This record gives sequence, C-alpha cells and structure tokens, in this order.
Amino acid sequence: MVKTVSTMLELGTEAPDFELIDVVSGNRVTRGDFGGRKGLLAMFICAHCPYVKHMEAALAALGTDYLGLGLGLVAFSSNDVGHYPEDAPDKLREQATNCGFNFPYLYDEHQHVAKAYTAACTPDFFLFDADFSLVYRGQLDDSRPDTDIPVTGEDLRKAIDQVLAGEELIDMQKPSLGCNIKWIPGEEPAYFA
Repeated sequence: MVKTVSTMLELGTEAPDFELIDVVSGNRVTRGDFGGRKGLLAMFICAHCPYVKHMEAALAALGTDYLGLGLGLVAFSSNDVGHYPEDAPDKLREQATNCGFNFPYLYDEHQHVAKAYTAACTPDFFLFDADFSLVYRGQLDDSRPDTDIPVTGEDLRKAIDQVLAGEELIDMQKPSLGCNIKWIPGEEPAYFA
C-alpha cells in the first residue's frame, strides 16, 4: 500500500466522458446517462483498499441519501486486476452487493477513465455540477483507518448539499488520501510519477 493524495484536478474542468459496463447490472453506462441531474459524483474506489473498506457504509449512504434528490452517482474501479485479482469485476460485484451500493459500479479495465479524471488514489472523489463542471475534488472527511475520527462524510456531503442548492463552493478543499491506483506496469500516467 502506497499512501497517495488526490491530484486535485483544476476546478471548472469538464467531466470526461466514459462508456463502461456496470459490474452489477451488466448495463453499459455513459456520462450522458447522467444528463439532466443537478450534479454528478464520480468516485474511484476498489474492493481491497483499506481506506475504501473504512468508508464503505458511508459510500452506500451517499447513494441512499442523494439519488432521489437529483444527484447522479457512479463508481469506478481502475486497478490492474492482473496483479490485484481481489479487484476483479466479480469481487467488485460482491462488494457492491454486500455494501448495498445502489449506483453503477464500473470496471475501468484499460484505466482510460482514471487517467482522464487524473484519479490517483482510492478513494478519489470528483463532484460536478449540472453542466458537468468540476466544483469539488477532495476527501470524504478527515477519518482514516488509523484514526479514531468517525466516518461522517462531512466534507463531501457539504459540497453535495451546496451543489444541489445551486450554491458556489469554496476553492479551498482538502485532497483525498488513500492507496494509489494500481497501474498496469508501464502504463503509469505522467501525473502519477
């Protein structure tokens, strides 16, 4: 495990398009499927990362609490399953089912989506407004697996609430911290080096 922080993609960046298969439903999912929503939360997670495991219940709660309020949610797993088979699609499906994820969970086999979003770690969160413009990238909250700080989702939830209310978000945002995305050897993006 290599502790890695988010790249903090520039605010205002347009959400990159994607077209991947949901590991649970088998349906093809694209960015366009989230058009007409008040916002879109893109999450880079995986099945084996201790940082993600630490907050799985909070991730499921995001879906439960916000899907009916006009927020689109989608999760991606981009890890190299050749070296990390615990993040293979069947394991992601098992995680989604066990945790009660009610949002699409997409397997980014060729890591193109992770690179397009400049995702660096699991978890890594990117929140876009109704126009697919990036308004928040950063942490869920201050909790980490090695602390006694409870998982509340405070930072991300505040940002989501502001997006849903049509409010401006502040530029000062704390980066997410987690395990590095497990890049296919030789395919590591320049921003990761």
